[in-house]
Amino acid sequence: MAETDEAATTLGYEQARDELIDVVRRLEAGGTTLEESLALWERGEELAKVCRRWLDGARARLDASLAEGS
Repeated sequence: MAETDEAATTLGYEQARDELIDVVRRLEAGGTTLEESLALWERGEELAKVCRRWLDGARARLDASLAEGS
């Protein structure tokens, strides 16, 4: 659990997105064991959450900026 929190604070959006793309490619390519596939899937879920947090934060900042301009 702490590892997920650490990833969220240390990875930038682009880093998380790029790693997520790599995870998806590896899963789609196949050739991994079930255990490796599960580990990749779990990492992908963590990375997707990191990306979502960044995007949600960006949306909130944009909304706040637009509200100030009104």
